[in-house]
Amino acid sequence: MKIALLGYGKMGKIIEVIAQNRGHEIILRKNSSASFSGLEAAAVAIEFSTPETAVSNISAALELGIPVVSGTTGWLADYHKMEALCKEKDTAFLYGSNFSLGVNLLFEINQFASKLIGRFPEYKIELEEIHHTQKLDAPSGTAISLANQVISNSRYDKWSLEPTQETDLKINAIREDAVPGTHYVTFSSNIDQLQISHIAFNREGFAHGAVLAAEFLHDKKGIYTMKDVLRLNENIFP
Repeated sequence: MKIALLGYGKMGKIIEVIAQNRGHEIILRKNSSASFSGLEAAAVAIEFSTPETAVSNISAALELGIPVVSGTTGWLADYHKMEALCKEKDTAFLYGSNFSLGVNLLFEINQFASKLIGRFPEYKIELEEIHHTQKLDAPSGTAISLANQVISNSRYDKWSLEPTQETDLKINAIREDAVPGTHYVTFSSNIDQLQISHIAFNREGFAHGAVLAAEFLHDKKGIYTMKDVLRLNENIFP
């Protein structure tokens, strides 16, 4: 399969290696100074760039009818525009705040845990995310996804880095050198504490998931998520 990389930073280079090891051909490696020349020949585009360039990168591929996998965070105010463009051009689009298998399992656990514990107002809920100092957005897209799950299942009505109301869900965003990504969701009362977490050891899990998503999206039309790729919509309970 011919893949265009829209964004060729650290993640793009890891995705390139994994994609080639799985037998795919990289036909475009677009950094900030490169053109879109050759994009039209791609079967799928994988977009990991910056919040400032994500929309233009995604739009360029969708305009050509090329399915797009996007892992850039910090641009979601324009998500519905990209969704509409995807439908207009009759192609496919998959956005993920995190492509790691482990994180997507964490999402499933958090959804259940926040629904269960959210019934008990004596528990206060907080989130914390730790990333490398080169990460441009804060909080992380993964933390926002986790927060939105908590909000939909509890008394909290919005997330905040600096909460001012009891119904503000606090997210601590920490930047440290050489941290690929760590996320904690903590449920605390006056008598005990529960915590779920995910700690990434490197970026390969994110890159591998993105390539799996591209393989899934090939020849499809519509809007998808990693739940579709990993078949997490299926009922696992008898």
